[in-house]
Amino acid sequence: MLRSFSRGRVFLGLSIISLVSLFGCSPSADVAQVKTNNGQIQGHTEGRSIAFKGIPYAAAPINELRWRAPQPVSPWQGTLQADNFGHDCMQKPFEQDAAPLTTTPSEDCLYLNVWRPKKASDTPYPVVVWIHGGGFVNGGSSPNIYSGQYFGKNKTVFVSVNYRLGRFGFFAHPALSQSLPNEPLANYALMDQIAALKWVNENIAAFGGDPGQITIMGESAGGKSVNALLQSPAAEGLFERAVVMSGGGRALFPLRKLNESTDAMPSAEQIGLAFAERNGIEGSDSKALEALRALPADAIVDGLNLAAMQSPTYVGGPVLDGQIVTAATETNYQQSNFARVPVMIGTTNQDLGFPFARSKEALFAHFGENAENARQIYDPKGDLPLPKLAYEVSQDRMMQEPARFIAQQVAASGQPAWLYRFGYVAQAINKGQGAQHASEIPYFFSTVAEKYNPMTSEQDQQAGKMMHQYVVNFVKFGNPNGLGLPPWPAFDPVAPNRLTFTEEGIPQHGLDPLTPKLDLIQQALAN
Repeated sequence: MLRSFSRGRVFLGLSIISLVSLFGCSPSADVAQVKTNNGQIQGHTEGRSIAFKGIPYAAAPINELRWRAPQPVSPWQGTLQADNFGHDCMQKPFEQDAAPLTTTPSEDCLYLNVWRPKKASDTPYPVVVWIHGGGFVNGGSSPNIYSGQYFGKNKTVFVSVNYRLGRFGFFAHPALSQSLPNEPLANYALMDQIAALKWVNENIAAFGGDPGQITIMGESAGGKSVNALLQSPAAEGLFERAVVMSGGGRALFPLRKLNESTDAMPSAEQIGLAFAERNGIEGSDSKALEALRALPADAIVDGLNLAAMQSPTYVGGPVLDGQIVTAATETNYQQSNFARVPVMIGTTNQDLGFPFARSKEALFAHFGENAENARQIYDPKGDLPLPKLAYEVSQDRMMQEPARFIAQQVAASGQPAWLYRFGYVAQAINKGQGAQHASEIPYFFSTVAEKYNPMTSEQDQQAGKMMHQYVVNFVKFGNPNGLGLPPWPAFDPVAPNRLTFTEEGIPQHGLDPLTPKLDLIQQALAN
């Protein structure tokens, strides 16, 4: 009657319908069952949605499956009780994380979650697939602010996905190349995301979702992932729309290659060899691979997280392998090697920036022949302190200009792009600092109360509802506009413009005041 799952999950051999027939009572309103390709799943009511949590979309990537492309899930008997999140992927949690995990990280982590509307519909619901951020070393699908219940409430199906992180997600070694010559290598995190999208395409109709209307959405490393999926041949045809939140897009640093190196950039395999040697593992044969796979999961993490991710034995993210990642994001956009789909893209108004110069002269030297023009625009009085100035230039280079650049490329391809800059800050914490990196997420999800309770104000709630509705409209129609919302025209390359979500929580559309700065950055990056 009962059997255990790999996570201690319980499967029920008798369905609810069978129990009803046995005991003569009607099923409760919070019961929902779905049959997937792998087996039966039972969800539960969460707000105005039905949630199905901890659904395996690939086999556990452990033992001989460590550093393998995701493998199929074995079918199960009985009914999977999908009432708890599966493990978030193995990592060292980051104490200051704005989206703290609610599970214990594990290497057995390839699970996804689905929220669907409680009300059935003859017309399938559009689908959005969420890819979390965290620098490719932290994060997961379990944080409360990532709840999909409000998407379900608004007649969409929401899916959130775990994917391998750190050295589990990006790793190469000659022993892997020799033992798996016909498999894609190194980019296991992106392979996981692609496997999850294939699962969604094959199974989401059972949840009432439309496999022909799938939007991928991600923030930070998740936004970088969306850029990669837009360009990967392996993801072709798996989605119809994309939302890129603070995902960069410019090749400010060289993309590491799988097995080719330069004096300045070791290959991913060389990095893997260094990691193996650090753990007392020599050579590149099957015994070396066996020893690597025998290392404890904590030894693979080796202290890596957002507070300490500059490790010489970590490749740092996506690797140029020629199959999953074919070129730098910037190059693929410039060469029109990306999916022709509508894109919603933007940043926060105080987004990430990592100062890269030790003097004003060095900072403005990056503008080349426009150095003096840049000085007059960024520091007209010459009195800005270097840290503040370097941050402003850096975040424009890392986030603001790349978002506009991608909007330009999408618009030039004949697809609509919707460019935004999010500047709202919750009233209880607003000290004039602007909207920091990742702070827009609870507004996109309408989980502001979950983030800021008991300090959430009515204005905060309204800001969340409005931004969330723009996102829902885009998921449904490929266009964020709708009744009750200020108009948001598509990006116009001739008159570059964007939607600003202001400090007052009022969306305003118009020309970008950063245009002179971003033009100079674009010219510098083009040279």
